[in-house]
Amino acid sequence: MHDEATYICDNCGEEIVIPVDVAAGHSQSYVEDCPVCCHPQVIHIELDDEGDANAWGEAE
Repeated sequence: MHDEATYICDNCGEEIVIPVDVAAGHSQSYVEDCPVCCHPQVIHIELDDEGDANAWGEAE
């Protein structure tokens, strides 16, 4: 189980490290501004049975 994941910003291409709240469920999504370019991203997180996170972002 990991408490961090990464995604690539659709706008600037930077790899962004984000915290993962495993208590929020196996499938999560929320909007967050990219800390590099400030464009909003819809962040999706899927947790597998072992608690490992797969994250990706989409431009809002």
